[in-house]
Amino acid sequence: MSQPDLETFRDMTETAWANLPENYRKAAGRVVLHVQDLASEDVLREMDISNPMHLSGLYQGVPLTHDSVSFPYPDSARIFLYRKPILAEAQARPDVSLEELIAHVLIHELGHHFGYSDDEMHHLTGEDH
Repeated sequence: MSQPDLETFRDMTETAWANLPENYRKAAGRVVLHVQDLASEDVLREMDISNPMHLSGLYQGVPLTHDSVSFPYPDSARIFLYRKPILAEAQARPDVSLEELIAHVLIHELGHHFGYSDDEMHHLTGEDH
């Protein structure tokens, strides 16, 4: 099977979003989804990541647990999914479909929007990290 191009991957991400329970999507508010092949050099440098294949998703914004009605965050929160690292992981994990992996990364980043840390999400899902 050929790997999806960026546009097809973006469509798959939008489908994963649409398949989330409606109450999660509503609670997420103004989250904007971005799909890119790889994280930018600036992002990698800020996160001290040398290999762009080691970052499959990123949340940028103020978690809902820190947002305030009195001092609202002016920008929409953003979730980035990085196509090439996700495709590489999908190839390495034949037990998981690409659609499932996209949904997993999306839900993980959405968890940050809801205020969960990586450790808390790994604990909730029973995953090793």
